[in-house]
Amino acid sequence: MERKLITGNQAAALAARDSGVEVVAAYPITPSTPVVEEIARMVESGEMDARLILVESEHSAMAACIGASASGSRVFTATSSHGLAYMHELLHYAANARTPVVMAVANRAIGPGWNIWADLGDTMSQRDTGWIQFYCSSNQEIYDTVVMAYRVAEDRQVLLPAMVCYDGFVLSHTAMPVVTGIGEFLEEYRAPWKVDFDEPETFGNILSSDYYMELRKDVFESHRKAIRIIKKTEEAFESLTGRYSPLLLEKYMLDDAETAIVAIGAIASESKIAVRKLRRDGKKVGLLRIKCFRPFPSTDVVEALESVDTAVVIDRSISPGHEGQLFSEIKSALYSSRNRPEIIGKVAGLGGRDVTFRAIEKAVCGEFRDGWINEVVV
Repeated sequence: MERKLITGNQAAALAARDSGVEVVAAYPITPSTPVVEEIARMVESGEMDARLILVESEHSAMAACIGASASGSRVFTATSSHGLAYMHELLHYAANARTPVVMAVANRAIGPGWNIWADLGDTMSQRDTGWIQFYCSSNQEIYDTVVMAYRVAEDRQVLLPAMVCYDGFVLSHTAMPVVTGIGEFLEEYRAPWKVDFDEPETFGNILSSDYYMELRKDVFESHRKAIRIIKKTEEAFESLTGRYSPLLLEKYMLDDAETAIVAIGAIASESKIAVRKLRRDGKKVGLLRIKCFRPFPSTDVVEALESVDTAVVIDRSISPGHEGQLFSEIKSALYSSRNRPEIIGKVAGLGGRDVTFRAIEKAVCGEFRDGWINEVVV
């Protein structure tokens, strides 16, 4: 293993190399472009033995990824924001075709107005396509999660594509120490089915109402099974590397907490500072960090939050006409619980607006009553 000072984008690229990725198809878009630039450099220098396909759009990139995966290759791509939106049709295709593509997504706001900074709205709006979604809080997690995502996605009980999401610029362009090297964690990918030119068959053709409902139910059931596979993968990774890298969720100082902050992505990392500050002030506050958004770990969320009096949920995205998506999911998970805490929703950091631990602290203490943390508190 080797310790390096690298950006989140470089961590994603190195993880793809160390995962034995055979095909990369991509189109550049800020802030994920450096992922593909780093892969191109490694392929050119011989550090990475992969086929790099440069295409004319993100739609074509995902089409090439699906084709390569259907041919039995381990596949990777990276995108962001409008690039992800342009892939939308084929995100459904990848999930229904059961191609375990892994994609790094540097989260960025959707325009107009044009904004290249962090906002989880791009991936939250793809939550129902059938992809597994992981949200990272550090560059080490980006590296670890890309590697673990392959083990989950390629499991025969899952066979679904996976997004590894991280806040644009906050993580994608910030350098942090990252330990690389995974040893024998991943086996060679052996596709359960693949395109064979010697024995041609048709895939993804017309499917009547006699079968389509079963197809979607099968995708749904595979997400349910993925919860168990994710837990096993997390344990196996820690056993091999010695690193605890949460893949489903993380509890931080939550055992005796009366109030829980519930957050996702980079804001969850900042929330740990707020928790420590509030603890020093005598307040029993903890953090529940959601790492896996699809499948959503409802049972584990209920178990973690039933003992607190109040849960303050912070979203870095908004569903116009309703509320933050994480807030909705947390309320849904706790709906049937007899010990349901008071649940308060806050929206913060849209379009890259800075979210400091002081702002989170004020939100926990009852300020920002309209639900919007729109003040940068320094």
